[in-house]
Amino acid sequence: MTSIATEIGRALLDVSGLTTRFHVGGGLFAGRPSVVHATEDVSFSLGRGRIVGVVGESGSGKSTVGRTILRLETATAGSVLFDGTDVLGLRDRQLFAYRRRVQAIFQDPGASLDPRMCVGDTLAEPLITHGIGGRSERDDRVADLARQVGLKTDALRRYPHEFSGGQRQRIGIARALAVGPELIVADEPVSALDVSVQAQIVNLLQALRDDLGLALLFISHDLPTVEFLCDSVVVMYLGRVMEIAPAADFQQAAAHPYSRMLIRNVPRFGGTLDDTATADGGETPSPLRPPSGCVFRTRCPHAIPLCADTIPPLEITAPGRAVACIRKDALP
Repeated sequence: MTSIATEIGRALLDVSGLTTRFHVGGGLFAGRPSVVHATEDVSFSLGRGRIVGVVGESGSGKSTVGRTILRLETATAGSVLFDGTDVLGLRDRQLFAYRRRVQAIFQDPGASLDPRMCVGDTLAEPLITHGIGGRSERDDRVADLARQVGLKTDALRRYPHEFSGGQRQRIGIARALAVGPELIVADEPVSALDVSVQAQIVNLLQALRDDLGLALLFISHDLPTVEFLCDSVVVMYLGRVMEIAPAADFQQAAAHPYSRMLIRNVPRFGGTLDDTATADGGETPSPLRPPSGCVFRTRCPHAIPLCADTIPPLEITAPGRAVACIRKDALP
C-alpha cells in the first residue's frame, strides 16, 4: 500500500496501512476475548526537519500510533519505513540502532524520570548505553544538553523532585536529545503542564527543530497548539485517519466533518479537545465495537445510508491534503 504523503520530497518516516489491535478479556470466566481496534490502516509521512501533528479525541488511536512507531507496541499489519527501512521487522542490534535515531518525550515528565538519579546521571545514561564518548566527553555533552534546553548547569547535581513540571519536561527533552536523534515522538508533551509553561516548552521544541533539523511527531489533544507548531495535521478518529492537511490553513480549509467538529469544539479560554468532546455530535463509540463503514457516521450530520456499508479510503485531494469521506465532493 502506498502511504499518503504529508510532505513533498523523500520522507524520513513513511507510515503505510498501520494497524494495531489489542485482544482483551477472555479466560475461564470472562467469556470470549474482544478486540480493541486501536489503529486501522493509518498512513502518513514525515519529512526531515518537519513537524507533523496528530490530533483527535481520546480513543482516537493517536498515542498508539506513536508507541507503535517507537516499537513499544506490536503492529498487527502495515509498515513503518524509517529512512527506507521497515522498522516493524527489526530485531536485536538493528532495533538498538534504530532507538538511537528515534527518541521519545512523554506526557508526564515526573513519571519518565528515575527519582533515584540526579539530572546529570539521567542525561549521561543514554550516552553510556549507546557507547558514546569517554567520561570527559560525556560530561561536556551533558553540560551542553542542559544549556540547550534552558537549564543551568548546577541543575545537573539535583534530583527530579526538586524541579517544577516544566523544568522536568526540559530534562526529559534533554535526555531525548542526548544521543542525537533524527526523529522525536512527542506524546502529549505539554498537556500535564500549566498553560504559561506549555508555551515555553512549545517554543523550545520549535527552536530545537530549527537549530538541529529534527523531525517531530507531535501527538496532542490541543488543536491550536498543533496548528501553531506543526507543518501538517493528521486528524484521527476511532483509530482511522480522517484528514491530512497543512497546519497553516487548517481551520479555514478543513474538509472532513470530524475536522470541522473539532474546530467548532475548541475551547475559547484554555482546555483541550477532551473537555468538550461531546459538545457536538454526541458520544464517541467504543473502539471495541466501532461502527460499520465510516466510523464517524454515527456522529456525522452529513451521513447517508451508503456510509454504513463503505469504509471511505484516504484519498489525496491536493498536494499535502487527503480526506477519508465518500461525500467529500458534496459537502458544503
